Amino acid sequence: MNAGGRCPSCGREALWIRQPRYEGFRRVGEELKCSSCGARVEMDTVTAPAPSRPSIFSEEDLPRPPRVLDGDETPHFCRRCRHYVVNPFRQWCGRHRRDVAATDTCDQFEAREVGESES
Repeated sequence: MNAGGRCPSCGREALWIRQPRYEGFRRVGEELKCSSCGARVEMDTVTAPAPSRPSIFSEEDLPRPPRVLDGDETPHFCRRCRHYVVNPFRQWCGRHRRDVAATDTCDQFEAREVGESES
C-alpha cells in the first residue's frame, strides 16, 4: 500500500494498492488500485496531498550545535605531545614514564614540532 490521495473515480480520500502488471510472464510495470472502490487508475492521474508541516516552530527554535573547542584550540591529547612514544607493544609517555592511551590528556602537555614524526 502507498500513501493516500483522492481517487479520480470515486472522489474519496483513499490509499493506493500498488500491483505489478504483466504481459505473459514478463513484468511490464505497475498499476494502482483504489482501496475504497477498487478502480484501476494511471499513476499520472493520482494526486497526493502535499505534506504539511506545523508552523509552530521557527529557525530560531532549533537547538544550536554544541561547540567542544573554542576557535583553533587543539586538545592536549597524548598522541599530539612530544613525549608520546608508540611501538608495537605499548604506548608510552617519556615524561612520566608510564603507559598511556592516545586520547589521554595531561597538564604538562608540550606540542609536537611540525618536523617531528608522529610515530
